Amino acid sequence: MEIQGWRYYLHAAIPTCAPHEIPNLEPVFNGQIFKQDKKAYIARYITDWDCGYETNWWYVIKDTPFNIDSLKAKRRYEINKGNKNFDVRKILVNEFAEQVYEVTKQAYESWPKKYRPSVEYEKFMKNLPSWNVYTAYGAFSKKDGSLCGYALLRPCGKLLDFCVLRVMPKMENQSINAAIVSGILNDNEELFKMGGYISDGSRNIRHETAFQDYLEKYFDFRKVYCKLNMVYSPFFGMLIKLIYPFRKIIFKFDGIRFVNKVSTILALENIVREQKVVERK
Repeated sequence: MEIQGWRYYLHAAIPTCAPHEIPNLEPVFNGQIFKQDKKAYIARYITDWDCGYETNWWYVIKDTPFNIDSLKAKRRYEINKGNKNFDVRKILVNEFAEQVYEVTKQAYESWPKKYRPSVEYEKFMKNLPSWNVYTAYGAFSKKDGSLCGYALLRPCGKLLDFCVLRVMPKMENQSINAAIVSGILNDNEELFKMGGYISDGSRNIRHETAFQDYLEKYFDFRKVYCKLNMVYSPFFGMLIKLIYPFRKIIFKFDGIRFVNKVSTILALENIVREQKVVERK
C-alpha cells in the first residue's frame, strides 16, 4: 500500500505534489514512508520555494509567455531553423509506438555507459500504456513525416512538469530540440497567463547535460532557488554517515554504474550539508 502524496522511484520516496507546494511530511518523520512494500531508503523533498536569494539547490522553470522577438538573432535563427525542419504537435504515444521505441533506443545509445538505460522491446511496449498520464508532443520531419523526437510532460495543477525529451541524435544539428521546446511553449500560452509554469526539474546531479543552461539562454527559463531536504531510513542513514568521509574517493570511480548511483546520493548529501553550514553562519 502506497502512502498518499508520495511516489517511489529507484528506492526513493518523492512527493507527488508540485515543487512549490508543501508535501505531507508526517509519514516521513514517523518513519511510515520507509515501511512500505516498495522499499524506500530515502525521502527527498524541498522547502523555501523561490526564496529570493541564491542557494545550492534550484529548479529551472518558465513562468512567462515565450516571445521569440526578445531573443538574440543567433537564437532566433536556431529556433526558426527547427520550426522549418519539424512539425511539433500533441500525440498519443500508443499510435506511434514503434517510432517512439526507435527514437528512445537511438537517444539512449548516445548516453554515457555509466547511466545508459537498457531498452528491451517487449518490456518497453508493455510499459507504454502507462505513459497516458503524460501530455506527449512529437516532432515530425517535414521532409518525410517520420517521428524524430518526442517530449513527455506531466500536468500537476498549475505545473506542467517537463519529464522526458528524447530525440534522434542525428537530428540535433537540425535544431530539433529548439523546435520541440518552442512548440510546447507556444501551445501553453494560457498556462502562463493563469499563473502556471513549466518546470524542467531540479538541479542536475547525475546526468552530464547542459540542457537546463540551453533553456535559460534560448527560452528565458529561470532558476527558482529553494532548499533540498533528505531523510534516510535508519540503516541507510548509518551507511551514508559511514561512507560520506570517503566521497571524494568514491567520486573517482563514478564511471562504474553502481558506484555512479551511490555517488549521486553522496553528492545530494553534500548539498544538504553545505546548506546547513550556510544556515549556521
